Amino acid sequence: MNDGDQVVLLDEEGRAIGTAPKATVHDTETALHLAFSCHVMNDAGEVLVTRRALSKVAWPGVWTNSFCGHPAPGEAMEDAVRRRAAYELGLEIDELELRLPDFRYRAVDASGIVENEICPVFFARARHEPVPNPLEVVDVRWVDPLALGSALSAAAWAFSPWLELQSEQLPLFGRDVLTGAATP
Repeated sequence: MNDGDQVVLLDEEGRAIGTAPKATVHDTETALHLAFSCHVMNDAGEVLVTRRALSKVAWPGVWTNSFCGHPAPGEAMEDAVRRRAAYELGLEIDELELRLPDFRYRAVDASGIVENEICPVFFARARHEPVPNPLEVVDVRWVDPLALGSALSAAAWAFSPWLELQSEQLPLFGRDVLTGAATP
């Protein structure tokens, strides 16, 4: 299987209604489709953040969660997460856990490209240090989750909108779910 050739299109209730080539889906009128996000932790309790490659169509060069992707039609979500961890970061992951099963967002970047996804959010533990694929990731950092929450509160524009929204729903980042502000 070629990594992410097809994405699963969804109706408003989240039911699969077809597929489309990944290369044609992300544009100014992106159809609702299935994706996933993953936050990877290390044994020190730090979370891995990545800076998106400058060649990415949407949100090039911004900092984001560890990695994201799309399950192929018929692919189990957990298999897709593990596949993408290996592809983007050369990572083998353990302790894969679904944390936000119903996360959904729509966002428009500065160029007009739209992300429109039902995007379950996972956490995992890294077995070793990442080896980023330069086609996907230009930089990586292990950071304290609370420090990341504070950075998101201070400069949300420097991060992907999905990381911003996820951080408000995940207590690990110490953000107030109503205001988005960092909590002590």
